[in-house]
Amino acid sequence: MAIPETDIRDLDWATVPGACFVVDLRLLERNARLLSRVRREAGCKVLAALKGFSMWSTFDVLRPHLDGACASGPIEAQLAREEFAQDRFGVKEVHTYAPAFSVEDIHETLPLTDHLVFNSPAQVAKFLPLVREYERTSGRHIDIGLRTNPEYSEVDVELYNPCALGSRLGSRRVVVGATLPEGVSGLHFHVMCEQGADVLERVLGHFEDRFGDLLPHCRWVNFGGGHHITKPGYDIDLLVRVIRGFRARHPHLTVYLEPGEAIALNTGVLVATVQDIIENGVKVAVLDVSATAHMPDTLEMPYRPTIHGAGDPGATPHTYRLGGPTCLAGDVMGDWSFPKALVPGDRLVFADMAHYTMVKTTMFNGVKHPSLATWNGKELKVVRKFTYQDYRNRLS
Repeated sequence: MAIPETDIRDLDWATVPGACFVVDLRLLERNARLLSRVRREAGCKVLAALKGFSMWSTFDVLRPHLDGACASGPIEAQLAREEFAQDRFGVKEVHTYAPAFSVEDIHETLPLTDHLVFNSPAQVAKFLPLVREYERTSGRHIDIGLRTNPEYSEVDVELYNPCALGSRLGSRRVVVGATLPEGVSGLHFHVMCEQGADVLERVLGHFEDRFGDLLPHCRWVNFGGGHHITKPGYDIDLLVRVIRGFRARHPHLTVYLEPGEAIALNTGVLVATVQDIIENGVKVAVLDVSATAHMPDTLEMPYRPTIHGAGDPGATPHTYRLGGPTCLAGDVMGDWSFPKALVPGDRLVFADMAHYTMVKTTMFNGVKHPSLATWNGKELKVVRKFTYQDYRNRLS
């Protein structure tokens, strides 16, 4: 199925300064309201997964509609605490998980988080004394969780499959043992990727089969991310029924979701400029944005993004291979066709470039990083420009 163009119809792309990520705040709020509907109708809590979208200048749009944010270690936890967790809407929750914590990580994370989710019973046992000591001296309570592996997933791409053979993510029941590890008050699973509520329903059955006897001893369960809630056609009513059904079976449990992609799906674009046209058996347009540095999922996933006004190769008269400005030979986005011949200075708009894009960018090869901007239908606001100092200060 073709990926739709990001629905920004009232912005003159020629006014966007240089290479730039642009997030439409109206579309971001649309997604947040959909997630808030799930919270309200299903009776669950929804957290923003910062690993998928962490453009903190937009958090004012998200806070009123969500319960908090989840982090993947102390650095994201600090961003969650400083930029998401406290405002006029009250104190929001911060949840933190990592495949493994160091002692230094734990000391840094404890003052920042409300839930601390460990990947294995061994990590729980190792760090429980540090958590209890922190609670004693600070007067703050930390909920301890354990990430489980229900040994069932419908993710086809092995790179993104948390239940693949040899996966380091989550503990199987044989590892957890017969009883809940001391100190654990909740269980977590995350085995989905860009999937619907029907997949969650099947995953939940396997989770309850393997870990259901431990649930009476828990206070909460986190269903993780990978829920494509804001994708057009997603069955929100089924999601609500699935969560309500689980809560009816386990009325003492609080249910959490932590979507990453669903937060910013179809809310932002990457605006690029054609720098040169090269003939080398095929026509190649060299852009001022890079696949490897600015949209690495096009190589890792891989997937072929939509470009506004462009089509499949050969669909319209002028077909080009699009490549980036780095020295990497494989810095290529793919082939597209255009109604008119491209010339240097033309603007190209890559759709759906907010989630899992900005968070993965690099300054490889010293290539200039795209600016970050927001659009609200009236004002295009450039919130960040990157300079030589950003490149220099990454290393020493």
